[in-house]
Amino acid sequence: MDRYGDRLLRTAALLLGDRQAAEEAVQDTFVQAYRKIGQLQHPARLAGWLGAIVVSRCRMRRRAWSWNRLLPMPQVEPDSGGAGAPPGPEALLLRAERSAELLEAIGRLGYRYREVVTLYYYQELGVEEIAHQLRTRPGTVKSRLARARTQLRHVLEREEASGDARIE
Repeated sequence: MDRYGDRLLRTAALLLGDRQAAEEAVQDTFVQAYRKIGQLQHPARLAGWLGAIVVSRCRMRRRAWSWNRLLPMPQVEPDSGGAGAPPGPEALLLRAERSAELLEAIGRLGYRYREVVTLYYYQELGVEEIAHQLRTRPGTVKSRLARARTQLRHVLEREEASGDARIE
């Protein structure tokens, strides 16, 4: 649980947009994994198996919610995997602002797009692995990623343009 909990929580929070619901989904994931551990055929693939369970749990929760519900933003930040000298305060502030803008933009995506973006960029899964977890074709995953990137680019460009106008 200690080894995979944070990663699963981050995934669930990005998919559900609600920390409490994400925590419940992760808890459900561990309960289901405990009950079905005998079905795990390849112990080396435990992380992927748990990831598939949490995605499934998130889908079940989304189905139970009203489709018109507006989701609050996730409270979990993605990993910052940078190396080298520590950045200065200004760079940290800019990075935090960009991260917040990106998380907000991801939160505005439709669930199917948010799902593949989360798995690809935050869980660092490949297209084939995502397709397997979502029980779809790799081409579908690629299409959803491309559409999600386009939507994110448009949203971020609009925000940047309107932000620049307000600053000046």
